[in-house]
Amino acid sequence: MNCKNKKILDTKGLNCPLPLLKTKKALLSITNNEVLEVLATDPGAEKDLKNLCEITKYELLSFEILDDGTFRFQITKND
Repeated sequence: MNCKNKKILDTKGLNCPLPLLKTKKALLSITNNEVLEVLATDPGAEKDLKNLCEITKYELLSFEILDDGTFRFQITKND
């Protein structure tokens, strides 16, 4: 992840299914050299975005829960 460009998608405050839908749309615009960082507060986002990465060409590089309870995902495109 050291040389990849990062785009940030802030979906905090949005409820299901909006974080998933906005993430899917944003992922269409990234290249193999980019990382999409998604910030979300919806509890369903953890399961939804992890499942999205499992069934698509995208890779979940990292997932963490920040001190304020925000979920942070870093996703990239697989070849």
